[in-house]
Amino acid sequence: MKFTWKGVFPAVTTKFTDNDELDFAAFDHNITAQLEAGVDGFILGGSLGEASVLSDEEKFALLKHTVEFVDGKVPVLLNIAEQTTKAAVACAKKALDYGASGLMLLPPMRYKSDDNETLAFLTAVAKSTPLPIMIYNNPVDYKIEVTLDMFAELAKYDNIQAVKESTRDVSNVTRMINRFGDRFKIMTGVDPLAMESLVMGADGWVAGLVDAFPKETVAIYRLIKANRISEALAIYRWFLPVLELDIHPKLVQYIKLAEVATGIGTENVRAPRLKVEGAEREKVLKTINDALALRPKLPEGSWGRVGKLQTA
Repeated sequence: MKFTWKGVFPAVTTKFTDNDELDFAAFDHNITAQLEAGVDGFILGGSLGEASVLSDEEKFALLKHTVEFVDGKVPVLLNIAEQTTKAAVACAKKALDYGASGLMLLPPMRYKSDDNETLAFLTAVAKSTPLPIMIYNNPVDYKIEVTLDMFAELAKYDNIQAVKESTRDVSNVTRMINRFGDRFKIMTGVDPLAMESLVMGADGWVAGLVDAFPKETVAIYRLIKANRISEALAIYRWFLPVLELDIHPKLVQYIKLAEVATGIGTENVRAPRLKVEGAEREKVLKTINDALALRPKLPEGSWGRVGKLQTA
């Protein structure tokens, strides 16, 4: 399946039953709400998807299920976050077999590789698969930066097509465009910097709070791209306190709480994560409930599978 790196791509949460098994019914409920809102793709098995605690069997069961459930409406990508090059290559090959449309690719996990090692890892995966690849550049959380010079080397590989820009330096969007033009599509990956990055030229948004607020996320993206900046900004300012839940170490628990509050998710997480309790829980719920009390009316056509906006 060919697709364009633009629009809103949710990094979806993985749903678990009370018995700590994959909860496909709850997962489908959330995916349906996001499809109805007009998202443009899905990314499975990212940090928000609790990849580190999923078995390979669960990861590919989730991929197979999602591909079948989405039925070609939008692309389904699998995240690769492996410790070894061998495992990453094997994961890429299996993702193709299970019907993935593309890959999100992290540098090696648990080892702070140098630039040459990082390039060797990323290029080995690229050489192993025909699937389009988005490099996840997040030196804040994963301690390895994919620099502009490294992207110059990666440009040799046609299937390395995009970057999830999570350096938390909005200027990096401009640096990438100045150096590479449109060679790499740029997907902003930090919710509280999404509008700034999109205004500066990012092509799409790999989003987190979209899992709880899909219509609002899609509306912000579409309004920005339609040059209706003031309307997007009003929604974004309302949304920002909730979007900041995306940059906390407990983003999984916090975003799942938001999913429960909006009726499209469950709170179950897999240990060692635990549900948040006490004062912490009340603080997060206040942020979510304050937003829900003032939830904005969205402009017509700013969300939905066939929604269209007129450009300002």
